[in-house]
Amino acid sequence: MKKKIEDILEFDKVKQLLSQHIVTKSGLDHVSELKASHSYDEIEEALMETEDGMTVLRLRGGIPMPILENIKPHMKRIEIGAMLNGVELAQVGRVLRTVLEIQSFFDDLNDADVELHRLYDWSEKMIALPDLSKVIRLSIDEDGHVTDEASTELKQIRQSIRRSEQAVREQLDGILRGKNSNYLSDTIVTMRNDRYVIPVKSEYRSHFGGVVHDQSASGQTVFVEPRQVVELNNRLRQHQIAERKEIERILAELSNELAPYRHDILQNAYVLGKLDFINSKALFGKQLKAVVPRLSEDKEVHLKQARHPLIDENVVVPNDIVIGKEYQAVVITGPNTGGKTITLKTLGLLQLMGQSGLPIPVGEESSIGIFSNIYADIGDEQSIEQNLSTFSSHMTNIVSILDNLDSDSLVLFDELGAGTDPQEGAALAISILDKVGEIGAYVMATTHYPELKVYGYNRPNTINASMEFDVDTLSPTYRLLIGIPGRSNAFEISKRLGLSPEIIEQSKQIIDGESQDLNDMISDLENQRKMTETEYLEMRHYADEAETLYHDLKEAYELFFTEREKEMNKAKQKANDVISKAQEESEKMIKDIRQMQLRTGNNQAVKEHELIEVKSNLESLKHDETHLKKNKVLKKAKEKKSFKAGDDVLVEAFGQRGTLIEKVGTNEWQVQLGILKMNVSEDGMTRIAPEKEPKMRVTAVKSDGGGSRQSVSTQLDLRGKRYEDAIAEVDQYIDAALLAGYPQVTIVHGRGTGALKQGVQEYLKNNRRVKKYNFAPSNQGGDGATIVSF
Repeated sequence: MKKKIEDILEFDKVKQLLSQHIVTKSGLDHVSELKASHSYDEIEEALMETEDGMTVLRLRGGIPMPILENIKPHMKRIEIGAMLNGVELAQVGRVLRTVLEIQSFFDDLNDADVELHRLYDWSEKMIALPDLSKVIRLSIDEDGHVTDEASTELKQIRQSIRRSEQAVREQLDGILRGKNSNYLSDTIVTMRNDRYVIPVKSEYRSHFGGVVHDQSASGQTVFVEPRQVVELNNRLRQHQIAERKEIERILAELSNELAPYRHDILQNAYVLGKLDFINSKALFGKQLKAVVPRLSEDKEVHLKQARHPLIDENVVVPNDIVIGKEYQAVVITGPNTGGKTITLKTLGLLQLMGQSGLPIPVGEESSIGIFSNIYADIGDEQSIEQNLSTFSSHMTNIVSILDNLDSDSLVLFDELGAGTDPQEGAALAISILDKVGEIGAYVMATTHYPELKVYGYNRPNTINASMEFDVDTLSPTYRLLIGIPGRSNAFEISKRLGLSPEIIEQSKQIIDGESQDLNDMISDLENQRKMTETEYLEMRHYADEAETLYHDLKEAYELFFTEREKEMNKAKQKANDVISKAQEESEKMIKDIRQMQLRTGNNQAVKEHELIEVKSNLESLKHDETHLKKNKVLKKAKEKKSFKAGDDVLVEAFGQRGTLIEKVGTNEWQVQLGILKMNVSEDGMTRIAPEKEPKMRVTAVKSDGGGSRQSVSTQLDLRGKRYEDAIAEVDQYIDAALLAGYPQVTIVHGRGTGALKQGVQEYLKNNRRVKKYNFAPSNQGGDGATIVSF
C-alpha cells in the first residue's frame, strides 16, 4: 500500500494507539514497520498471531513482558571487540532472563492444553542461555552496578575501601567533636575531588595544615584536607583506583563471553519484540472491543456493526458495510454531514488494519477481502501553489488512480464529480464508475447527483445506498441504508421551518416530473423499509421467545427421562433385592425340608405342625404384585404360575416334578409327587411342559406266585435329560419297580459333569425304601450306572 493512502485514512494514528501498549524497543520497531499485506498467507499468519495474543490475554492476562531496551547497538559494539559498560550488560542480561521466563510461561500454557496457532512456534525460536544469564546476574545488578560477587579480588578491594573510609571518617569526626570545632564553618564531613574534607573558616585555613581543595562562593569557607588524613585519603584513593581497574577487567571479560552468542542474543531480542508486538495487538483489540475478522479469498467484505477506530465508541454509530459478494460498486447518496465520508474512511481503514493483521472494531463473524491496493480520493486537495482548483485537484488524483488500477483494487471516491457543472459532473462520475467496473475493481462512491441514483439502480453489480436523515428532528442518524438511494429533504425541512406551503408547492411544480417521481419512490422505499424493520423486530422477538421456550422444553424433557431412568433403576434394584431376599429365605426352607426328609429316612415322621410352619414361611415369601407388575422379568414369571388341574409343575422347594390334582385353598394346590401327595403354595411351584411318555420295553417276568408282574423295565436310562426331569423320573421309576416286585434295578445316568450322577445317588440315599446302591461293574457301565437293591 502507498504511504499516501495511509495518510488519507489516518493509519498512522492507529499505529500510535497500538504503540501505547508496547513495552520493548524491539516491539516499537515492529509497529513502525507495520504495513498492509496483499499476500493471503502473510495476512492469515498475522491474524492467527493476533488471535493467539487475544486468547492468552483472556486466559492469563497477556504475555508477561518486561520493559526491554534496544540491544542491537550493544551487539554491534561486541562485534567490533568493544567493551560494554555495566548498564549495557544489565540490559543484555535482562533480555536473557526474559527468554527463560517467557519459555516457562509458554510451557505452562502447553501443559494446560491451551491451543494456540503460532505463539508456541515463536517461543521455540528463542535460544535459552541459562549459564550466561546466571553469570551476568551474579556480576551485574539491575542498575548496571558491578556486584561484590563479580570476583574475589573486587570483594577484597571493596572491603579495604570500606575500612579506609571508616578510618578517615573517624579521624575527621575527632576533629569535629574536639576544641577545634570553633575554627569550622560547619561540623560536617564532605568531599571535594573524591577526597574527604572539612569546611574551615577562611581565616583559619592554615590551622589544620594539609591541603585546601576548594572554597565557597563567598570565600568565607575553605574545604581543607587536614594533614592527619592525607595519608589515609591517599590509601583510600589507591584502593578506589584498584577497584576501577578490576571493574574494567570484569566488564571486558563479560563482554568477551557475550561475543560467541551475539547472533543468538539478537535472535532472542527480535522474538521478544515480536511477542511484545503480538501482545500489544491483543491489548489494542481489547481497548477497542475489536475482533479478529475472517479472511475471504473472494474479496467479500462484510463488516458487521463496523465502527471507526479513531472515534469514541460512545459517539460513533455502528453500520453494516457490505461490498464484493453480490455487487462490486456501492453508490452512497444523502445530505452533507450525514456520515458518507466517515463510512468511506471506515471501510478503507478497517480493510487496511485487517490486511495488517490487526483486530478491527466490528461484530463477530465479520469478514474482510484481500486487495492489492486501496485508492482513495477523499477531501479537498486544492493547492494554491500548484494553481489547482478543487475540481482540478480531484481530477488529477482520479487520473492517477485510473492509471494504476487493477481488478484486485478497492477504490473510495468521495463526492465523485463535484466542483464543476452538475450535468457535466454527473456525466463524468458515471463514466468514471463505468471505467472502474470495466477494469473489475471494487468501488464505493459518494455523490449528490440524482443521476447516479438511477445509475445504481440500472447497472449490474451496482447497488444504491444512503445515509438516513430524520426529518422530524432535522438531523442525520448516521445510519447506512444499503439498497435505498438518498433523497432530497429540502421540501420537508423547509416546511418544518415554516416556509409557506404555496412556495413549497410551486417549487415542486418547477422541478421535472422524473425527479419528483424519483423522490416519491425513495420515500415509499424508506417507508417500506421502516415497516419491514418493525416487522422484523417483532418476528425476532417472537423467535427469541420460541427459542427460549424450546430450550426450556428440551431441558424439561431431558430431566423427565433422566428422572424416569433413575426411578426405574431404583424399582429394579428394589425388585432385585426382594428376589434376592426371597431366594435366601427359600434356600433356608429347602434346607429345613431336606433335614426333615433325612429324619423321615431315619424312621422319624415329619410332624404336621412342622409342615404347616414351612408352608407358612413359604407363603410369607409372597409379595404384593402391584409393586412389581411393571417388572418384565416378574411378569414373565407370573405367566408361568397360571395353574389348572392336571398341569405338570416343578416344586421349587424339592426340585421335583409333580402333577396338580386339585385346588385346596385360595393360593394352594394338592400336588402328586411320586407316591406322595402334599399341599403346595402357588408361589412355590412353576408350571412346566408336560413330559413325553417314555417308551417302556415289556419284559415278561415270572413271579414266585406264578402270576405276571407289571410290565416295567429293569433298567432306567436318564442320559440327555434335564436334572429336574431326571430326578422326578427316578422317583416314579422306583415306585413302579417296587410295585412290580423287582429286587434290583439299574439306573443309567452316565458320567458327564457328574451333577446327574450325584443327584441320583443323593436321592437314593434319602429314600428309605432303598436298601443299598452301588456303581455297576466295569463290564456293565462302571460309574456311569448305579445298581439299586430293595
